[in-house]
Amino acid sequence: MSTIQVHDKFFIPYLSEEKIIEKVKQLAERINSDYKDKRPLFISILNGSFMFSADLFKFLTIESEICFIKLASYKGTKSSGQVITAIGLDTDIHGRDIIILEDIIDTGKTLSQFLPQVFNQQPASLKIAVLLHKPEATVHPVDIDYTCFSIPNKFVLGYGLDYNGLGRNLSQLYQLKEE
Repeated sequence: MSTIQVHDKFFIPYLSEEKIIEKVKQLAERINSDYKDKRPLFISILNGSFMFSADLFKFLTIESEICFIKLASYKGTKSSGQVITAIGLDTDIHGRDIIILEDIIDTGKTLSQFLPQVFNQQPASLKIAVLLHKPEATVHPVDIDYTCFSIPNKFVLGYGLDYNGLGRNLSQLYQLKEE
């Protein structure tokens, strides 16, 4: 694991693929236990959560379904402050047990703007599972039910997360190198 360059920025190794998979597997075990007699619908928020969602599903033993939506608020290494819905929720969630899968929650703005849309459809229950949470950056508090990692307020890349479109394919997480 060494320093990598993506566009004009340098990144250093932060979390190995093994550590990530270990935490995702532990999360799946908790969800398997919590939902053993239910069939939840997972809502995976694209683009960043695709690897997290895929790996989580490999370890789920319960009956479950998944759908994907696209929300975005990032440009470069900073939140744009605007939440864009590119692909909306087209699955009926009324009366369903819902688990939202998100790659990272930092300011909380994206989910705080999306959650009212979900609640308006009256799900039976709603939980949030996140790979990464940046508590220091949270401006719009969101109740997170399942967290793999709490991390400092530094930009990260890899395992589905990108910097201007690149780096999503990296199997581990990298952190922006301090200049």
